[in-house]
Amino acid sequence: MRTRVANMLQLVDKEKPGVCKAAMCLWQSAGSVVLSRHAKAYRTFALVLFVTVGLTACNGNDTTSNANAPVISNPPHTSLPMPPLNGKSITNMGWSLADGKHSAFSDFNGKILVLDFYATWCEPCRRSIPHLIGLQRRYENDVRVIGLNVGGPDDAAEVPAFAQEFKIQYQLGIPDDDLASLLLANSDAIPQTFIFDREGKLMRNFVGFGESTGEEIDRTVERALLSKAD
Repeated sequence: MRTRVANMLQLVDKEKPGVCKAAMCLWQSAGSVVLSRHAKAYRTFALVLFVTVGLTACNGNDTTSNANAPVISNPPHTSLPMPPLNGKSITNMGWSLADGKHSAFSDFNGKILVLDFYATWCEPCRRSIPHLIGLQRRYENDVRVIGLNVGGPDDAAEVPAFAQEFKIQYQLGIPDDDLASLLLANSDAIPQTFIFDREGKLMRNFVGFGESTGEEIDRTVERALLSKAD
């Protein structure tokens, strides 16, 4: 079923560039670990939306339509403060690595931590990767970029090839459910990039990746580098 829909969307993309990508992201995101429990119903909704609304609903150039789509192609917005912890501690939350090891937020005390939630099929996510690679290279002693895949179980299998394609050197993992639920509580749109200072304080949360996002991320990291851990 997914293959038939993908082929149909690719045909539409030829008619109107950008439409297929946004619609496909809406379809594929229904399997994401950070979406609601009613993923099956959401998949059905995605198909109905595509068929009934047509070409204009997923147009990446239309900032008013498709506002709730899980993938952001428009200029990003930022949000603070941190979502409420509800008694939980983020220091014990973390992510699993391909080798079976587990990393926790607390492992990076004293470092600037950049958590990037992405999926391999997400076009805005893909556009952000080269900048994140450069960021890690420039500040390799003080900054840790972590890529956290939220594209669903099928997408996790694509990560090794994705890493090889972009020559990603920073750590890639799958976020714990509680970490994804916490940080993506306000929006499950991707990409989302969270920047924490040396003390673990959230400095900025970027939703989407636009023309100026890279520069804004750099400025936030540079400010974070001025902070000192206790």
